[in-house]
Amino acid sequence: MAIYTCGHTTPDSDSICSAISLAYLLNKIGREAIPARQGELNPETSFILEKFGFKKPLLKTKFAQEELFITDYSDLDLAPKDINEAIVVGIVDHHKLGGITTSTPLECWIRPVGCTNTIVKEMYDYHKVEVPKDIAGIMMCAILSDTVIFKSPTCTDIDIKVVRELSQICGIEDFGALGMEMFKVKSQVQGVSARELILRDYKPFDMYGKKIGIGQLEVVDLSIFDDIKQDLQNDLKALRVEKNLHTACLLLTDIMKEGSEILVSSVDEKVFEKAFNIKLEDNKVWLDGCLSRKKQIIPFLEPAFK
Repeated sequence: MAIYTCGHTTPDSDSICSAISLAYLLNKIGREAIPARQGELNPETSFILEKFGFKKPLLKTKFAQEELFITDYSDLDLAPKDINEAIVVGIVDHHKLGGITTSTPLECWIRPVGCTNTIVKEMYDYHKVEVPKDIAGIMMCAILSDTVIFKSPTCTDIDIKVVRELSQICGIEDFGALGMEMFKVKSQVQGVSARELILRDYKPFDMYGKKIGIGQLEVVDLSIFDDIKQDLQNDLKALRVEKNLHTACLLLTDIMKEGSEILVSSVDEKVFEKAFNIKLEDNKVWLDGCLSRKKQIIPFLEPAFK
């Protein structure tokens, strides 16, 4: 039986690239594996795969009775709906431990680093498997994306070390320039609906029984949202109502100014205001230095729901 390697429901570059890089590794050590995805690719991920000659992984949303090696999450809200019927053989992730449980022992690689692909590179080293040039390229790009080219507070010395090693393998010395090219692709919002933008990098959470949704758009110039910000705010409210959420947020992250404007729709805005000790104005606020949903939003917002 083949193992499917697959990331979360709304895949980002780390989710997709780790599924591909992990599947290659598993095949090299004698475990048949197929990379998969639960959703459509965002523009940045499409750019990365095209640059290094990869096709989209298999689109697959049902894993009942299939062997599954999870990448880039361990939270039930990000898993396929039939996760409890799947045979989870492993998890590789860099987030907090989620609620997935298994009936049999499994392989776990969970580390507090900036990107899942950093951990996958450590798995290659552990198994003494050489990283191919094209695989090294997509792994490097995923790390640059997740760490916001080393600017994110989630970035560690290990991430930087791994990027330098992968850059040598794939032959791209100026990885910073490639990172900026990726974020320019990520900044393209013209002709895209508000809902598509909100869901481009969106994750649902359960915080003490309250349903929360948090999306993030990382761009090189926040002014590209000037003409569509109200549309985003309106659709964020519509999404909250449709999904019966307590709070829906959208981080508009400017990687050059190193901060985020956060749009908020909530049934009780005071919870959000209390979490960050701020006052929302027109349902939004600028948080200087905020680049990471994982490290600078969730750890503050979740305790506010206790």
